[in-house]
Amino acid sequence: MGTPSEPELSAVIGERRQLMNLAYRMLGSVAEAEDAVQETYARWYAMPPARQAEIDSPGAWLTTVASRVCLDVLGSARIRRERYVGEWIPEPLPDRSEWPGGRTGGGRDEPADPADRVTLDESVNMAFLVVLESMTPAERVTFVLHDVFRYPFAEVAAIVGRSAPACRQLAASARRRLRDARTDTGPAAGQAALVREFKEAWQAKDIAALVGLLDPDAVMVTDGGGLAGAALRPVEGGVRLAEYLCHFVDRLPDLVLLERTVNGRPGLVAQHAGVTVTVAAFGLAGGRVDRIWAVRNPEKLRPWTSGGGPGAAPQSGGG
Repeated sequence: MGTPSEPELSAVIGERRQLMNLAYRMLGSVAEAEDAVQETYARWYAMPPARQAEIDSPGAWLTTVASRVCLDVLGSARIRRERYVGEWIPEPLPDRSEWPGGRTGGGRDEPADPADRVTLDESVNMAFLVVLESMTPAERVTFVLHDVFRYPFAEVAAIVGRSAPACRQLAASARRRLRDARTDTGPAAGQAALVREFKEAWQAKDIAALVGLLDPDAVMVTDGGGLAGAALRPVEGGVRLAEYLCHFVDRLPDLVLLERTVNGRPGLVAQHAGVTVTVAAFGLAGGRVDRIWAVRNPEKLRPWTSGGGPGAAPQSGGG
C-alpha cells in the first residue's frame, strides 16, 4: 500500500467540523470537544501510512475513534463534576455571525475558534444539552449518533461496544428523558420577543414586570465553577428569582445586557466594564420563562470574549 494521496489527506482533515459537531453534543464543552478531536487525529497520524491506506473509510474510522474517546471522557467527567463547585451547566455557544468582529479566523476558511466549527441547531439548545447531561454515557453517545446524526444502530453498536438491540433500548430511554423534560422551546421569534421584554424589565429593575414574565415555578441555575460569584443551588420561584436578578443589577450598576444567540436560541449576555461576565440561556413554557441557565464561569466564557482569545474573563461581581 502507498502513502495517502493529497485528496485523501484533505478528506481526513475535512472531517474536523463533523467531529466537532459530534463531540460538542456528546460532551457539552467546546474545550473538551476540541481535546477529543485532537486526540482522534493524534491516533490517526500515529498510524503508519500503510495502515492508513488500508482504511476504506477514514471518516467512519475517525467518527468511531472520536465517539469512543467521548465515551471515556464522559465516564471520567461524572467524577470530576461531583467535585465541581456549585452547579455545572454545558458550555454556551455563540453565533459568531452576530458577534462584534465576526469570526476570529482572520478571513481564513477554517475559523480559529473551535466554537465556530459547531453547527447551531435544535440539538445544541441549552434545554436539550441539559437533558443530555442527565443521561448515562452510553445513552448519550448512542442517542447523539443515532437520533441526531442518523447513524444506523448496527454502526452505533460497533462504536459503543453494545448489541444493536441494546442500543435501541438506550436510544428509547434517552428519548423518554427528553419527552419528560419537555425540551420543545417553541418558535425562536416568540422567544426573542419574550427575551427582549425580560431584558428591559431586568434593566429597569422592575420586579413586578419580571414576575409577570416568569413562570411561578421558574428556576434559574447559575454556574460559576468557583471562579465567579454564583448561587451554589438553583434559585426557585418567580418572585424569588426576580428579586435575585434585581439584586444582581444593584451590585453591578454599570451592567450592560445584550441580546445574543445562545446555543442557537435567543438569549442574553451581560457585560461589565466591557467584559462578558454572564451568558444566559432561556427555557419557555406557556409563553413565560420557566428556566434560566446562567453561565458565569470565566473558563466557559472564552468564546464570548472580544476576539475570542485564550484569556479568561476576570471575576466581576457576586452571585
